[in-house]
Amino acid sequence: MKNGGGRTSRIRRRKLFRSSESRGVNESYKPEFIELKKWLKDRKFEDTNLIPACFPGTGRGLMSKTALREGQTVISLPASCLLTTDTVIRSYLGAYIAKWQPPPSPLLALCTFLVSEKHAGDRSSWKPYLEVLPKAYTCPVCLEPEVVDLLPSPLKAKAWEQRSHVWEFFSSSRGFFSSLQPLFSEAVESIFSYCALRWAWCTVNTRAVYMKRPPRLCLSPEPDTCALAPYLDLLNHSPDVQVKAAFNEETRCYEIRTAARCGRHKEVFICYGPHDNHRLLLEYGFVSIRNPHACVYVSKDMLVKYLLSTDKQMNKKISILEDHDFIENLTFGWDGPSWRLLTALKLLCLEAEELWMWLRLLVSQRTVMLVKLSFLLLILRIPCFLSTVSASTQDLHIGRSTCWKKVLLGEIISDTNEKTSLDVAQKICRYFIEETNAVLQKVSRMKDEEVALMNQLTLVETLRTEELKILQASAKVLITLQTAFT
Repeated sequence: MKNGGGRTSRIRRRKLFRSSESRGVNESYKPEFIELKKWLKDRKFEDTNLIPACFPGTGRGLMSKTALREGQTVISLPASCLLTTDTVIRSYLGAYIAKWQPPPSPLLALCTFLVSEKHAGDRSSWKPYLEVLPKAYTCPVCLEPEVVDLLPSPLKAKAWEQRSHVWEFFSSSRGFFSSLQPLFSEAVESIFSYCALRWAWCTVNTRAVYMKRPPRLCLSPEPDTCALAPYLDLLNHSPDVQVKAAFNEETRCYEIRTAARCGRHKEVFICYGPHDNHRLLLEYGFVSIRNPHACVYVSKDMLVKYLLSTDKQMNKKISILEDHDFIENLTFGWDGPSWRLLTALKLLCLEAEELWMWLRLLVSQRTVMLVKLSFLLLILRIPCFLSTVSASTQDLHIGRSTCWKKVLLGEIISDTNEKTSLDVAQKICRYFIEETNAVLQKVSRMKDEEVALMNQLTLVETLRTEELKILQASAKVLITLQTAFT
């Protein structure tokens, strides 16, 4: 037998292959990280736990050098390494910020500093950090319009809102940028362009950690809570991990502690919060695979798409849902349609007789409560008959809320209502499946034709693929639920 060809060798090779699939490739040797480490060391930070690496699926991140214990401090970044509004105020921009009226926002101060320092190039004391920042982002504000149009409708609407918000942020800041002209030999319009400010906005929005700062007179009263944390911001998000992250006033360091053990040469994650993929893409520009919080949103228009157009009580039903905040956050998830979605559909599927039954109950409850209230006032001899009209109005509201609460708590009204609402949910789910498959096919064609948009299209493809899996899982759950009424 040839050396290395036995069963033991095959098992060893399989283990090595599986390990290499999840193990990152060390990137600490790259010039930009060597310079960053030197820069951090000059600011009293030297990491012994983590090294930069590139991982399959998540890209650039931080890898553990040794096994990490539960509760261990993974990283402790001194305040001298953090980029905050304090940094900006102490810089050459401070005097200009102090003079400008109305005072710039904390966000504008940070963005202005980033653009200015990036323009300074080799002259910037923050160059080692700026060199490892992404050159481009994939937040919706950076996506091409034809890519935005491929997003699910609720996310697409928010994407266009984000684009409008950032453009307004840029437009309203032009006057302040003009006041900085004495600092530059070039025209400020060429330095503080829309693209430059958009890059800075995305940098702060996607990479900043939460660190509350005291109010400053030279800045607007908006919350000052963002700090850029070099090196620490290389940590990627995972919905499955728990960490403790905060600025330690005693050590004057921003610290991250693990809540679970992490193996040697494994990627170390933090959790940005229990966010669904829409929020992750909107705020951070990425999608999390197998995200337990991921879901597919159902809009009001989609909610009524498969209901009878002849239902004369539809507007009344929609009004009830809106009054009780049951028109938003209706979703399909990994475990099927949400309770909110099914409850909304049950109410919308009420027959006319069932609806009037609840309305009669509402009237009777109002009458009984008014009688009880009047009797109580007489016993207590409280001379407040002038307020009885007001009380009756409030009682009407209370009676209505109590009545509809029974409906909205998901009580079974009838087998017919249950079956109808499940059928509508299944139709909506199938529509989404067909729509998602059609978009995925379009994305596939565009990837062949629009090579320059490959990264953006891949992002949409990942989102839509995850949503397709969720919808398919929900369709199976609905079939199981429907069997009880067949």
